[in-house]
Amino acid sequence: MNKYKIISFYKFIDIDSPQSLQDRFYIFCKKSKILGTLIIANEGINGMLAGQESKIDEISEKLFELRLDRDDIKISFSEIKPFNRLRIKLKKEIISLGSPEKSNPNKLVGKHVKPKDWNQLLDKKDVILVDTRNCFETSIGTFDGALVPNINTFKEFPGFLKTLEGQKEKKIAMFCTGGIRCEKVTSYMLEVGFKKVFHLKGGIVKYLETVPESESKWEGECFVFDNRVTVEHGMKAGTYVTCNACGEPLNNKDMDSPKFNKGISCPQCYDKLTKKQIVKVTERQKQVELAKKRGGIHVGE
Repeated sequence: MNKYKIISFYKFIDIDSPQSLQDRFYIFCKKSKILGTLIIANEGINGMLAGQESKIDEISEKLFELRLDRDDIKISFSEIKPFNRLRIKLKKEIISLGSPEKSNPNKLVGKHVKPKDWNQLLDKKDVILVDTRNCFETSIGTFDGALVPNINTFKEFPGFLKTLEGQKEKKIAMFCTGGIRCEKVTSYMLEVGFKKVFHLKGGIVKYLETVPESESKWEGECFVFDNRVTVEHGMKAGTYVTCNACGEPLNNKDMDSPKFNKGISCPQCYDKLTKKQIVKVTERQKQVELAKKRGGIHVGE
């Protein structure tokens, strides 16, 4: 039986009093032992939360009161604890592209495409398919035939768009993990002159949740921002783990490397760690293992 119910969601809506909303959600989440991250701004709300199913259902009802639809909330379950703490933050934007004056989805946004209609769009020969995620995410999995930008942060994406300057009249289909980055990007693209911009509603996770694997155009796994690390079709937990030293996702080949030492190093960071850093992460891993033996969670995890 799955122990934790997980919801991920976002909505671009005008919020007059983010501070008041932060206070209300913090009180409810603490009382209900809900963990995860919630970001609130004047432009909307963005979050991933997990907890007992009945409590998650209660907070979902509170989100519906904010004009979120049922389709805006993606649901999955996990045997493992997805998050270790609760964070509710106030920010200027719920996702930052670095150009807020040119990216307001509450005023202008691309055309949503439902997961069930996504394959049909991709089958059209005049469509350019673009992955909006960072390179470490795209290295784990992406859609067949997608353009993959070599970017390390979302704020670098406008630079990548310069390579599409001559394609502004063509149909461009965008996708990301949950849909939020695409909404921000399509708003920006329409502002700077792109004419026909589409994006996958609910993102990759909604596609993997609803489209049968036998019909899927997805290849690999999808990185998610919780302790599951990656998910596969049907939202099953994937095969990757996270390096506790550098945060990079690791596959089975990485973990077979002599440079992999659980919680201490991996092939990506092994040659970059100083002696001081090695001592620090080794001690942290020791404390993590001790906490697990006691049945708790080390606060540094």
